[in-house]
Amino acid sequence: MTAVKIDLNRVSMPKQTPDERIYNFDEVAQGYQYDQALIEAKRCLNCPKKPCVEGCPVGVDIPEFIQEIVNEKMEQALAILKDKNSLPAICGRVCPQESQCESKCSLAKKGAPIAIGRLERYVADWELSDVANRRLKVAKESSTGKMVAIVGAGPAGLTVAADLAKLGHTVVLFEALHVAGGVLVYGIPEFRLPKMIVGKEVEYVQSLGVQIRLNSVIGKMLTIDELMEYGFEAVFLGSGAGLPMFLNIPGENLTGIYSANEFLTRVNLMKAYLFPKYLTPLEVGDRVAVIGGGNVAMDSARCALRLGAREVRVIYRRSRAEMPARLEESENAEEEGIIFQFLTNPIAFIGDERDTIKSMKCVEMMLGEPDSSGRARPVVKPNSEFMLDVDTVIVALGTNPNPLIPSTTNGLQTTDRGTVVAESATGLTSRSKIWAGGDLTTGSATVISAMGAGKRAAAAIHAYLSGEKESKQYEVAQVTKE
Repeated sequence: MTAVKIDLNRVSMPKQTPDERIYNFDEVAQGYQYDQALIEAKRCLNCPKKPCVEGCPVGVDIPEFIQEIVNEKMEQALAILKDKNSLPAICGRVCPQESQCESKCSLAKKGAPIAIGRLERYVADWELSDVANRRLKVAKESSTGKMVAIVGAGPAGLTVAADLAKLGHTVVLFEALHVAGGVLVYGIPEFRLPKMIVGKEVEYVQSLGVQIRLNSVIGKMLTIDELMEYGFEAVFLGSGAGLPMFLNIPGENLTGIYSANEFLTRVNLMKAYLFPKYLTPLEVGDRVAVIGGGNVAMDSARCALRLGAREVRVIYRRSRAEMPARLEESENAEEEGIIFQFLTNPIAFIGDERDTIKSMKCVEMMLGEPDSSGRARPVVKPNSEFMLDVDTVIVALGTNPNPLIPSTTNGLQTTDRGTVVAESATGLTSRSKIWAGGDLTTGSATVISAMGAGKRAAAAIHAYLSGEKESKQYEVAQVTKE
């Protein structure tokens, strides 16, 4: 019997060349064509134990949907995807599959794992294309008469909304901004996640019967307790983590220094890159420094380049090996000419006579013993101070939750970081009938982890609304700030 030869190399995805894309905000990755998707799908071993599914936070039956691509049955592939994931076109673009489902792929032991994320994107984009010419019709349970309020239309909130609507509950989603999508629309650039894609996925959630109320700041317009007085029998908090962290060093209030949150919100949601068509001017100098090493830092640096900066540096206090950004994003940034300056940390910002940033004082770092994150702790190298001329600085150090909802909701327990304390398995908070998930409970994390938390909370909320006994209230140990 002749052994089947397995291709250990994945099919490359077409993308814009660096020389083209640095001058536009169009999507960089172009997605698979039909023949490419078919070749890549046929690499799947269809393992009986499905190790890849273990790595998926929302539990998509990955081998099953890939086999339907091989069978050229796209509707079935889409149905399998959407059974567990209501936002596949988004996840296929921005989720870190390399550290989740793809890391568990059996082929990864000898070669490149199946490009699960790219195939997910291919199927989702097929639904949105003219080829499909219609959206998948999803079966819904009959109405339960139960009302659920969801705060925040980001990935966690949209996931909970879709799951509960399919189960027959009446769902009203309250969003503070004028567009639904949360971090998907204000935090991720057009060249990584087009707003049209997010809009289509939001439309799908609405097609399930979910009502979305925009410009609704819960904690100001209504409190959580007032929502319950209006007849909502359960509340899910998915308001994210939009409060930026800063360095807290001298000069940080100088003109020309942005938080990554403000910078990306102005670029993405307020379309500063289309000024003067959209009246959101955003001044970016010739020499830009981005402080941080995550995906937000990569997004900020690449946006600054497209807005006209001549030199963009990513300043990171650890080495390349510790950088948390996805490899694909850091590689794209380097291809575009972004300079990476590792083992460097700013200690002061220097302004000119107009109080505008002109330089920053930095120190060189060395790596010491691992800290609580498991990464090598950076320590200052003695006598290593130096100056770096800059016109614009973007601080991308992460975010914490806004305190508005916890401060207006009695009995809602939080940590020293301001995150809401919730059971990891169910999302239940210290208040009965209130669940939470996503960045509000973890601090800034990934889209797919927020969606996973949303699915677990939706299941727990449904169980509660269906008459099952609510999880026993628990004593929560005080969590100290790292």
